[in-house]
Amino acid sequence: MAASPTLRRRRLARQLLTLRASKGFTVEAVATEAKKRSPDRPWSAAKVTRIENRKLQRLRQADLLTLLDIYGVIDEEKRAAYVKLAKEASQSGWWVGYRDVLGTGAYIDLETEATELRTYEALYVPGLLQTPDYAEALVRGSGITDEHQITRRVEARMMRKQILERPDAPVFSALIDEAALRKIPGEIASGQLRHLIAVQRPTVQVRIVPDSVGPHLAMNGAFVVMRFPHDPSAVFLEQSIAGMFLEDSQELEHYERVFAAVEEVALSVEDSVAFLEASLKSSK
Repeated sequence: MAASPTLRRRRLARQLLTLRASKGFTVEAVATEAKKRSPDRPWSAAKVTRIENRKLQRLRQADLLTLLDIYGVIDEEKRAAYVKLAKEASQSGWWVGYRDVLGTGAYIDLETEATELRTYEALYVPGLLQTPDYAEALVRGSGITDEHQITRRVEARMMRKQILERPDAPVFSALIDEAALRKIPGEIASGQLRHLIAVQRPTVQVRIVPDSVGPHLAMNGAFVVMRFPHDPSAVFLEQSIAGMFLEDSQELEHYERVFAAVEEVALSVEDSVAFLEASLKSSK
């Protein structure tokens, strides 16, 4: 399976940053040299920084070749590989058709390529585990009233779930706070509880963090630790307007520790199933 656009852009940016660092060049020095080599193109330290921070949606081939010249990459095969990676990084994934409700789709892009997803949710069931009715209730609860928008958002969320059915599905581990199970009552909740029981399998494990454990390390908010086969891990923090990606090694280690700590107090898979079954009976 080919890497996704965002993952390719992430990989290209990291490789270019590594090349610059290996030469000991500052972004200012690279920009100055780039202006000399291609005076017809706009160059600045800010532009070099945007390229390395993946803020530039599309890196022009001419600009890429200029950077490779500066960094001393003269081998034709290596240069061709960089050009190919840059072209692939500008392509779009399936979610572009849902840009009206998904924005850039950066998170979904990376989610699609992950080999392992580890998530903690405090207030609702993770998107990859939601039933259509539950997802619709959440969308309506967020204040959206336009029926077309509601339908589009639910459709997009159901499309996301397909990654769990792939032959190369990622290993998905979800820790869900007990409070999340009480947010939506009635038959919608019952259907969601039944789905959480049925979805358990070796590659999908749902564990409940019961109220009885009291305060724990993940109470500051939901997050997802994303692991990739050939790229560094990332953490996604959910926020009310837009999410935030963390890639610093210390930040990654922190959230790995937080997840491990919450795993220790969460119910086992077997006990979580029993808990969900009991919750289902009490909801009737």
